[in-house]
Amino acid sequence: MLWPRLARALLSRPLTDPAHGAPAETAAALGERLAATARARLGRSLAIREVDSGSCNGCELEVNALQSVAYDLERFGLRFVASPRHADVLLVTGPACRNMTEALERALACTPEPRWVVAAGDCAVDGGVFKGSYAVQDGVGAVLPVDLLIPGCPPSPTQLLEGLLALLEAESEK
Repeated sequence: MLWPRLARALLSRPLTDPAHGAPAETAAALGERLAATARARLGRSLAIREVDSGSCNGCELEVNALQSVAYDLERFGLRFVASPRHADVLLVTGPACRNMTEALERALACTPEPRWVVAAGDCAVDGGVFKGSYAVQDGVGAVLPVDLLIPGCPPSPTQLLEGLLALLEAESEK
């Protein structure tokens, strides 16, 4: 019968794995180093504009996790902005789709100097699972000059923080 089965499903716990907790000490240490480096390099906080160029949204979930209470980038002065005109970093996820080529080029043109382009996720690096599709040119490097590649499908928030920190530390050594 359907009713006993429905009642059991409603009253039982979900059959999912428990969520992995973010390593609080690691996230805090990375965030503080990133904020200090951003202030030393730019004289202010780091503004990030995330651009989805046709991904499966796996990377966007991890990017959004950076804004959650577990990582909370705002406490370090790192923030996501709504316009590329206010951004220091273009964080691009997804492959370079043919329909998004002009939008990516315009976003880069609107971003003031000094600016960096970060390709996050396997799709942004080389096309990923979408490679070879008629609608995809390749990775983001086929359209924009990429300063940093963060591989992973999807990269974890910790990997994203480490990548941004590596980018700023490499630029400050120049």
